Amino acid sequence: MKIYNTLSRRKEEFVPIEEGKVRMYVCGPTVYNFIHIGNARPMIFFDTVRRYFEYKGYQVNFVSNFTDVDDKIIRAAKEEGVDSSVISERYIKECKTDMAGMGVRPATTHPKATEEIGGMIEMITTLIEKGFAYEVNGTVYFRVRSFPGYGKLSGKNLDELESGNRTLLVTGEEEKEDPMDFVLWKPKKEGEPFWESPWGQGRPGWHIECSVMSQKYLGEEIDIHGGGEDLVFPHHENEIAQSEAASGHVFSHYWMHNAFLNINNVKMSKSLGNFLLVRDISKQYDLSILRFFMLSAHYRSPLNFSPELMEAAKSGLERIQNGLVRLRDEAENCAEVGADQGAVREAAIRFRAQFEAAMDDDFNTADAIAALFELVKFANITDPAQTGRADWDALRAAALDMAGVLGIEEPKKELLDADIEALIEERQAARKAKNYARADQIRAELADKGILLEDTKEGVKWKRK
Repeated sequence: MKIYNTLSRRKEEFVPIEEGKVRMYVCGPTVYNFIHIGNARPMIFFDTVRRYFEYKGYQVNFVSNFTDVDDKIIRAAKEEGVDSSVISERYIKECKTDMAGMGVRPATTHPKATEEIGGMIEMITTLIEKGFAYEVNGTVYFRVRSFPGYGKLSGKNLDELESGNRTLLVTGEEEKEDPMDFVLWKPKKEGEPFWESPWGQGRPGWHIECSVMSQKYLGEEIDIHGGGEDLVFPHHENEIAQSEAASGHVFSHYWMHNAFLNINNVKMSKSLGNFLLVRDISKQYDLSILRFFMLSAHYRSPLNFSPELMEAAKSGLERIQNGLVRLRDEAENCAEVGADQGAVREAAIRFRAQFEAAMDDDFNTADAIAALFELVKFANITDPAQTGRADWDALRAAALDMAGVLGIEEPKKELLDADIEALIEERQAARKAKNYARADQIRAELADKGILLEDTKEGVKWKRK
């Protein structure tokens, strides 16, 4: 398996720190509003990376944080006249709803910055003791020039940054020793949340949060750190500097960054009025379509969002899901021993190999989807009556495994009206026998298949969702 490493600017063979295990950290959203589709791309992609590692048999410890203390959160809280925690908790909940809609599974751990302040104070103290940080009037800064490797991820040169392009400088006060030094701890302002520290009441800078949360839940040295390419500088550059300065060894072995998302070939921006929320898209499309659309291009390629491309993604996803349904429903028509003498099983092996080759090549989801399309096309022209059951099952297993990595679910089998009526009768009999556990189980089974029951004086009524 090869991964393009932003640090080395080339594809490298993946070698885990610990055999059979992957430690992976991905920067999560700042929770002051609903997530936008720019947030969605790394969520969907790195969820797919995790799924593929698990498909390959790795045990994945996947950590993705919520930044729940930030100027934007504080501003939103002031506008509503509530505590900042009200804003952050509201949008963490909404974010999880959107993630579930996109098929993004919960991380092994979703740490919140506000719950890890003690660890941040400890790391800052270590950096001060080692001479990498200094305090001025309650603000603690990282001494960028004290870290020899600064700029190795982004390729930026400190002297050029300072003299040539002021817009790239890390913001700060005149009290800094060097304009490039960045904030690790800032003193409180009136009406803002704060924590006690050796440097007075205040709160952490943004960059230190991810370093500490990664270290706590994954250890000082991790396999993969991911996020959008907008985080390469300064956020991830600063993470490397403070983490490696504190620990004395490599922070992350592989750095992965997804490219930007454009809207109708224009960069997404609130000022341009093309800022799309995932919640807005969910009103028009099932979010499984958004996921499929996101994976239809290689993660390091810019991706353009448009209604036409979403419609194409919808059609493509339907083709695959229809294929999965056929593989499921036609299984009963298979012969015990087929006339094809293993040709279908060989095809299953071939399609699986194509899929794995694509994913092993820097997680090329576009080519992986193409392999799944080929499998579906093959299944659609294969006669189950001429296929042995074991062979058909092998083809279906390959399709389900490939779809599972991509986060494509097999549509649930729709119950016939007669099946529903039979289950309702069984439930009524169970209630008369006071077997309430079975009655509740039947209600739950029907609800899971989209059938809602209503007990009325006239009897049980049902409807499909």
